[in-house]
Amino acid sequence: MVKKAVAVVVALALLGLLGWKIYDKVKRTPEDRRRSRVHAVAVEVAPVERGTIHDTGLFTGTLAARAQFVIAPKIPGRLERLLVGLGDRVKRGQLVARLDAEEISEQVRQARAELDVARANVEESLSALERGRNDYERAKALFAKEIASQAELDAAKAFFDGQTARHQVALAQVAHKEAALKSAEVRLSYTQICAVWEGGAEEWLVGERFADAGAMLRANDPIVSIVDIEWLTAVVHVVERDYTKVRPGQEVRISADAFPERSFAGRVARVAPVLREGSRQARVEIEVQNEATLLKPGMFIRAEVDYARHENAILVPVTALMTRQGRPGVFLADAAEKKAQFVPVTVGIVQGAKAEIVEPTLSGLVVTLGQHLLTSGAEIVLPESAPKTERAGGGKADR
Repeated sequence: MVKKAVAVVVALALLGLLGWKIYDKVKRTPEDRRRSRVHAVAVEVAPVERGTIHDTGLFTGTLAARAQFVIAPKIPGRLERLLVGLGDRVKRGQLVARLDAEEISEQVRQARAELDVARANVEESLSALERGRNDYERAKALFAKEIASQAELDAAKAFFDGQTARHQVALAQVAHKEAALKSAEVRLSYTQICAVWEGGAEEWLVGERFADAGAMLRANDPIVSIVDIEWLTAVVHVVERDYTKVRPGQEVRISADAFPERSFAGRVARVAPVLREGSRQARVEIEVQNEATLLKPGMFIRAEVDYARHENAILVPVTALMTRQGRPGVFLADAAEKKAQFVPVTVGIVQGAKAEIVEPTLSGLVVTLGQHLLTSGAEIVLPESAPKTERAGGGKADR
């Protein structure tokens, strides 16, 4: 009987232990089981801060001159002299090259001489016209007195009309010769090639040189290119995800490998209204002031565009963020009670190691390491170097 009783007791004990294990496995969460094994969790904390945070986008691109043009002759000819070289400063209206002008100068002299002849013909025809007018007026007077016949009057009128026509022809020849002279003078002026532009700085730079003295040039063959680098255009391309965030007027920080310790201020000037179908990217042009002319067209750059800037924002370390039951939140550490409470939050801008908390308003300490072992209300062990604060507040805990 005693052995039977002992066996029943042992069987009941084993059955109870098996039932407890089944209950522990089915009903309790992993957090509950960890909490039952660990009385307090050692964590690291950081204070909730107030500060400025930026929502930025980083792009790569290339610098281009804001304004650039090529100087070329309007007429064919031999390049007699090139007055500027690569990198030289050129003032507005400055003479930069000359073409051989001997042939055109001779054409100008010939056109001027022909004009002088035409003007002399005008003087001669004008004198003859005056004589014809006087003879006609005299013939009309004599005919009225019946001294001159009708034939004499007709002859005087015909002579006068002829002289009038001859004078008109002489005047037309003068106009023609004047136009020919002007054309020759214009062609002669084209042998003096100047740098002319509208707006911008008074001095630009020679960016490239395409011809040397003595070269035979056709009309519109390039000689040199002139660039304005006091202002540059940084060209970047943004993907569809960032396209709606970029707007004209936004501030941009420009950096280049040539000046790793320095940044340059820029501003979004133009945003393409369409995205390229092949790349799904849109062209964005950024104006960059280049006062010291350190930056050069063609340089590779990185552009950091400020989408948004929030002052006096609530900031926590990114490592403090976690998700519980599909809700983002942080564990607020109560340094006095040595407990942590989970607070659901709405996250705003994330920049580097900092994240903005839009709501609720937080203060105190947040757990940055060890929170994956915590449940809301769990006891914690703070490091000795942890900041001494009052009770954590500013958010409704998820108990």
